[in-house]
Amino acid sequence: MIGSVLIANRGEIALRLVRGARECGIHAIAVYSEADRLAPHVLEADEAYCIGPAPSSESYLRGEAIVALAKDVGAEAIHPGYGFLAERADFARMVEDAGLVFVGPAPETIAAMGDKTEARRRMKEAGVPIVPGLTEAVADPEAAEEAAADIGFPVLLKASAGGGGKGMRVVSEPGELRRAFEAASREALAAFGDGSVYLERYLARPRHVEIQVLGDAHGNVVHLAERECSIQRRHQKLVEEAPSPVLTDEERARMGETAVRAAQAVDYRGAGTIEFLYQEGECFFLEMNTRIQVEHPVTELVTGIDLVEWQFRVASGQPLDFGQDDIRLVGHSIECRITSEDHLGGFLPSTGAITHLGVPTGPGVRWDGGVLQGTEVTLHYDPLLAKLIVHAATREAAIARMARALDELVVSGVETCAPFHRRVMDEADFRRGDISIRYLDEHPELLEENEPESELIAAAVAAALLEDDHRRHRAPRIGTSRAEPVSAWRRAGMPGGAS
Repeated sequence: MIGSVLIANRGEIALRLVRGARECGIHAIAVYSEADRLAPHVLEADEAYCIGPAPSSESYLRGEAIVALAKDVGAEAIHPGYGFLAERADFARMVEDAGLVFVGPAPETIAAMGDKTEARRRMKEAGVPIVPGLTEAVADPEAAEEAAADIGFPVLLKASAGGGGKGMRVVSEPGELRRAFEAASREALAAFGDGSVYLERYLARPRHVEIQVLGDAHGNVVHLAERECSIQRRHQKLVEEAPSPVLTDEERARMGETAVRAAQAVDYRGAGTIEFLYQEGECFFLEMNTRIQVEHPVTELVTGIDLVEWQFRVASGQPLDFGQDDIRLVGHSIECRITSEDHLGGFLPSTGAITHLGVPTGPGVRWDGGVLQGTEVTLHYDPLLAKLIVHAATREAAIARMARALDELVVSGVETCAPFHRRVMDEADFRRGDISIRYLDEHPELLEENEPESELIAAAVAAALLEDDHRRHRAPRIGTSRAEPVSAWRRAGMPGGAS
């Protein structure tokens, strides 16, 4: 096993990696920006070093400085987490050229799967189904118009170097194509430094189903079943669960075998994810994420396999000590991403100090947090504060457990999306498992102010008045707190209470 690792990231994933390293007996070294000097991952690490000011371009994205620091402090390996430098082939190559271990796949693998058109070409050659469309970028609007005529409308313009919804445009008819091409190319250039785009058919109502894969340096690759990630906003995932509520055992096995074939086609090493669009029994390759995923905990909870531990083991040269037939799914897991965003205000970011943090506990509840009470939330970084994950015997029980956990969660000082997640847990289509990547378009009420019904207001007022009358006529208890109990008004989710 490697003896020490520098964690080139921040927030909840950095803390997750610090804890994973400690459990493996690995010395954990953190880096931090000036804004993160009191962050949980800094406080928990064995060592921590400042790498620059708050802007990520001057701190967490300084690949050469991070590698130099790793060598200076004697780290044997670098783990990039997700985001920042995680899927940059040049960074992985820089780490290996410095004589350090990169905890992740080979630079060549990252490069191949990071280029979306190259990834589609490789998957097609490997017999992995892809969404009908191009495997090469189009040079100009005229070429895009010609390709769209062959593919058929509607089409989806996508950045060749893209991800996270950047550089994507849906085009319904020919007259919209030129403007959409220019906008997608411009956005892709700004986001990735590469303005090339390609086209594929636009599916009307697919699900986003992804397969977790794990490979070692000895040629062994297994899949750890699927995650359902269909509830998204602008191609950013909001709620994830494992397993999917719709896949049959046969479909799961078929998609898993396809994902393993895809990973083998690029000699994959470590933990990675093959993302598919699934519609009416058919699955199409979307992309491969060559890193640990934000939503990895739901897979860990239903399989019992620690993905971070196995990242460290694989990076240390160890072979997988289990095969495909050893993997069993137990129960159901759901994850809600807790972000500092106001869902009633278009998910606009919210900033400020977290003045109070009450974390849910109890059976089957996991909190992967990157903040503490007193943490200052800024605009410098991604708004993800934490992940709330639950595990239960059935999907219905997991939904009930998540609802309870969300009711217990308290974050004061900044707005969060937790109320949105609580609404989702009660929404009928979600509870039935009837979801797709169009879920939010089909349920705009989840993003609207929910005015209480007049009958509820009247009942809450009556209950509050009755309780006040009861308190006035109740004799004080000797030797007990005089703190007033929570009123029925507050329990009903009315003003002054947690709704």
